[in-house]
Amino acid sequence: MSRRSGILEFAVLGLLRESPMHGYELRKRLNTSLGIFRAFSYGTLYPCLKTLVASGWLIEEPAGDPADTAPVTGRPTTASSSLTGRRAKIVYRLTAEGKEHFEELLSHTGPDAWEDEHFAARFAFFGQTEREVRMRVLEGRRSRLEERLEKMRASLARTRERLDDYTLELQRHGMESVEREVRWLNELIESERSGRDRRRSSPEGSAQQETPGETGGLPRHRDNTPPDPSDDTAK
Repeated sequence: MSRRSGILEFAVLGLLRESPMHGYELRKRLNTSLGIFRAFSYGTLYPCLKTLVASGWLIEEPAGDPADTAPVTGRPTTASSSLTGRRAKIVYRLTAEGKEHFEELLSHTGPDAWEDEHFAARFAFFGQTEREVRMRVLEGRRSRLEERLEKMRASLARTRERLDDYTLELQRHGMESVEREVRWLNELIESERSGRDRRRSSPEGSAQQETPGETGGLPRHRDNTPPDPSDDTAK
């Protein structure tokens, strides 16, 4: 499995954990809610869905609303669609095994979770992720970017005299993008730690059970726009 197809499977499982959806709705959510999938097509999504169904992590069901159908020609019709001559759309639902598999994927905190596209997908589902796992992913991502930033600075120091003004400005822009994301990650990590410390200092008996959707109190941003981990200038 390629890294990108693995990210897609993770995102599909995460969206279907929220609610069952048909393929068009899934593609729309991937394109609008998860920016890393803006360019995805049906030709990419449906093989992924078939793979997840074959693995036992999803099941296919006909849509419950007879109006939610698509016209077909020369194809078998179901009982629910025989009166309208239209084929009912397929709704994809997460199975118990699929939920368990997704929760296992959510617990992973290795280097793959820190890379640009995978981190963006992981962050999109932080609301379903345990606090300690969120912390490890955020700290790993920060460490990865700090390494990248150090290499960028060293490279710029070596080549500065050979670069024209425009290339030099592009290099600086890339560094600023990485520095901005590091600052953003620092705020998120501090927010998670503050939330954890508040829970530890709560009077005995008043602390509530942590749920995966609980946040540490996300920091406010002046422009309300977090850095885009998939931005090519940040690589």
